[in-house]
Amino acid sequence: MANVTIQMINDLRAATNVGMMDCKRALQETDGNMEEAIKILREKGLALQVKRADRESKQGIIMAAAGENGAYGMIELNCETDFVAKTEKFLDFAKVIADAAAKGDTDLATTHAQGLTEVVAATGENVKIRRAAYMPLTGTGLVEAYIHMGGKVGVLVEVGCTKPETVQTEAFKALVHDLCLQAAAAAPRYLNESEVPAEEIESEKEVYRAQVEGKPANIIEGILRGKLKKHFAEVCLIDQPFVKEPKMSVTDVVKAAEKTTGDTITVKRFVRYQLGMA
Repeated sequence: MANVTIQMINDLRAATNVGMMDCKRALQETDGNMEEAIKILREKGLALQVKRADRESKQGIIMAAAGENGAYGMIELNCETDFVAKTEKFLDFAKVIADAAAKGDTDLATTHAQGLTEVVAATGENVKIRRAAYMPLTGTGLVEAYIHMGGKVGVLVEVGCTKPETVQTEAFKALVHDLCLQAAAAAPRYLNESEVPAEEIESEKEVYRAQVEGKPANIIEGILRGKLKKHFAEVCLIDQPFVKEPKMSVTDVVKAAEKTTGDTITVKRFVRYQLGMA
């Protein structure tokens, strides 16, 4: 039997994030063979995060699931390679945690730690539950999920109305679906102007002021308002040009649906995930 040194144990621990005693036993079992020891730890489900300096967990999938009473959940599950992201083991686990998110599970990494361990052991990759969203229906309306590009982009949107019968109309259903498509395609960061942080607005103003330096104060203020309006049209969902008809804004489309349904319609909130991005 090879002499298992402290340095060997430390090296294995650094590579796997597994405890000292488990590393020592794996090395003893493999007669000091580092690769075989890593394999054993993976098989036992202990090496949860193998450190790889040249590879990060930026592949994976975004998946959504329907819950009770109109709720939806959405998750982003990451791995290292696109190959693993398409495997049955990985996709089955993604479905499990998406279903859990749709039930309001807010601590997936804890409640599904064993399942995560098994996926890591089976794939040999650093698999992470990166984030999850739960969107229950609040009041009268609809929550809808939309997954784009085979799981690269995911969107949840909630739209409210005042009459229960409005929810069943084709006009309302089409609006909610179009808003999902809008959020997926146009990548808004906020719902409306009120959500834009004050520091972001001030930062934009500073840029615009530098661009118009030397002009009269009244002209500068007018230019600032115009440029801010353009900025809001880029980052706020309800102010964006409608992707299906850019001459209309999303607000215009909502108003058209209100006229068709004879109801007041409110875009309440949205969540947008893009794989590997903030």
